[in-house]
Amino acid sequence: MIRAADNGDISRIAEILVFNNRINFLPIFGDESYSFGEMQVLRVARDLTEDRLRNVFVYDDGIVRGFVEIDGEELKRLYVEPLFQGRGIGAELIEFAAARGCRFLWALEKNERALRFYERHGFTDTGERKYEDGTTEYLVKLSKD
Repeated sequence: MIRAADNGDISRIAEILVFNNRINFLPIFGDESYSFGEMQVLRVARDLTEDRLRNVFVYDDGIVRGFVEIDGEELKRLYVEPLFQGRGIGAELIEFAAARGCRFLWALEKNERALRFYERHGFTDTGERKYEDGTTEYLVKLSKD
């Protein structure tokens, strides 16, 4: 079931975010000090205030297994606990976001796995690019009609 996130979900959201960051972004950026210094569960959890949870929805079947963050028509984040990937949870979350009007997202150009996932779910590369803040890595804009 997908539901609005609440304060009781903060630790799981932080865990999911941190572990996905390490698995998916460390190989791209190669920044161990960020992945293991700044990206710590407690630090991320402290940043997840009630106000920041306003647009976050969790996949919860008794265990919070993933989450999606929506900002108007933009899908800001979609992460599934790595141990539960490949079970259709991401598909449910992206369908949920699309049903709420999400029409575009930005993804790292080198995150090929994420790009394939979004393309399987009807998102296409718009050709628009921008740098990820503070890096030399490109984000690509994907949209869905």
